[in-house]
Parts: sequence; structure tokens; C-alpha cells
Amino acid sequence: MPDTLALTESTYYILLSLLSPQHGYGIMQRTEEMSRGRVRLAAGTLYGALNALCEKGWILQLPVEDGSRRKEYKLTQKGLTILINEVARLRELADNGEQALKEG
Repeated sequence: MPDTLALTESTYYILLSLLSPQHGYGIMQRTEEMSRGRVRLAAGTLYGALNALCEKGWILQLPVEDGSRRKEYKLTQKGLTILINEVARLRELADNGEQALKEG
């Protein structure tokens, strides 16, 4: 899978949320906060996305402590590369749009 594909907003914010390890509820809160309420992740959607991101190797689930049901996740190096590439792609889109508007 190429490292330059366009991410969905949900995936983008999940990856951003995982620049430091987080549990599911923390990811939901951080995503809503960073998107100013525009992106709200339902639990089912979030955990489906987390499983898919783990399968791709973009994030990993940290070991669960004994007696805890709380799963924490963190970004992998591959996930960080994907995120960096997406930020660059979005920056290029915004720059091109601003330039076109100035010229138009």
C-alpha cells in the first residue's frame, strides 16, 4: 500500500490522536477536540478503524494490564510516515488552492 494515499478525516484524526499513546475514549475526545466537534467517532466506528489500522501496521495495541479492560494504542513508525505524508499532501492542496484564488 503506498504511503501517499489520501486518508479519511476520521483516520487522519485517529492517527494524530495517537502521537502519544491513548485509549479508545481518549482518541474519541481528542478527535472531537482537534476537529472542533466536526468529527465525532462512535465507539463501533472507532474500534473498527483501530482494528483496520492495526492490521495495516499503522498503529499497535499496547499490552493490556492485568484486570484492565482498557486497551491503549500507539502510532508505529509506518503510521507516522503515513501521517507526515498526509500533512504534506494537505498542505500542498491548501497552497495550490490559495495560489489559484490569488490568480483568479
